Amino acid sequence: MPDETRRTIVRAGLAGAVASLAPWAGRAAGEPQQKEGAMAEAKRTVELPGLVDLQVNGFVGVDFTDPALTPDGILKAIAAIEKTGVTRFLPTLITSPLETFSASARAVVRTKHPAIVGIHMEGPYISPEDGPRGAHRREFVRGADVDDFRRRQDAAEGRIRLVTVAPEAAGVLPLIEHLVSSKVRVAIGHTGASGAQIADAVKAGATMSTHLGNGCANMLPRHPNVIWEQLGEDRLLAGFIVDGHHLPPATVKAMIRAKTPARTILVTDAVGAAGMPPGRYTLGGLEVELSPTGRVAAPGAPNLAGSALRLDVAIGNTVKFTGLPLDEVVTMASTRPAEYVGIPTAGKVVAEWDAEAFTLRVERVVL
Repeated sequence: MPDETRRTIVRAGLAGAVASLAPWAGRAAGEPQQKEGAMAEAKRTVELPGLVDLQVNGFVGVDFTDPALTPDGILKAIAAIEKTGVTRFLPTLITSPLETFSASARAVVRTKHPAIVGIHMEGPYISPEDGPRGAHRREFVRGADVDDFRRRQDAAEGRIRLVTVAPEAAGVLPLIEHLVSSKVRVAIGHTGASGAQIADAVKAGATMSTHLGNGCANMLPRHPNVIWEQLGEDRLLAGFIVDGHHLPPATVKAMIRAKTPARTILVTDAVGAAGMPPGRYTLGGLEVELSPTGRVAAPGAPNLAGSALRLDVAIGNTVKFTGLPLDEVVTMASTRPAEYVGIPTAGKVVAEWDAEAFTLRVERVVL
């Protein structure tokens, strides 16, 4: 794609970051924004920057935290992911022993594909408690340790670009400082931290909340709590999983309003069940089940275990739930995550936008 075309697309996306919050005025959650002009068509063709997903655990039956992961499996997942409009993403390796992490990271590094712009290491320095821990296996959770991270980064040949930690993990503040000095982004997630612990993590250099509203206890005090503390911290961007299962529509609207669109990033947290029929799959060695409704959880367990979400679907859901304009929501899934991890967007996506059904149907991806 010519440089001028790329610059035009990126500028269009960035414009959404400074848009007024006025689109929310006077509308309930899920009520669409008003169309411009009485003759506005429900369906139209739109061009978007290539989408960027910072949290992909797997796709089409491929689990990225699988010690038997191969470049062929990753390429299979990439081919399916690109059909959703995602042209850049971070394969996400969740809590696992050093040996498992290293095997998966080496497979990612051997996969020479421009869609992979780094690795998101989610854990093992997270809360061991039920609820905040989510679907991560308790026996592999450990305290934060700079030497342990260095071994993982060596296995990844320096490709770890984002690390999710819990602010209450032992040894986490020196690790955050080390990550920041190494140009690695730090996110807060899978945590039951206090306000003081969150403030300390931010002071040390944490700059994002991983899937805010999830990866926390099912029951929280009204206030203060780990969600309010992160929502109110302006130095933290926030990732949201907008699949209709992780967060109800009104919660999505209220959280994005509180965080502001300019600090919002859409992620999928997709697992190997994404792009597959209902059935059982794996996530970091844990068996998970995809229901006919699209919900992913360990069989018989109440807690979610990643998602089967596509980023193009997340865009449509966010427009529906918040009433924000499409171009402003697209920014949350393209230029903003790209800027956060310090990469350009790549290519463009040609899609059909149905403003009545809130569906974005990708027609082609131009790279």
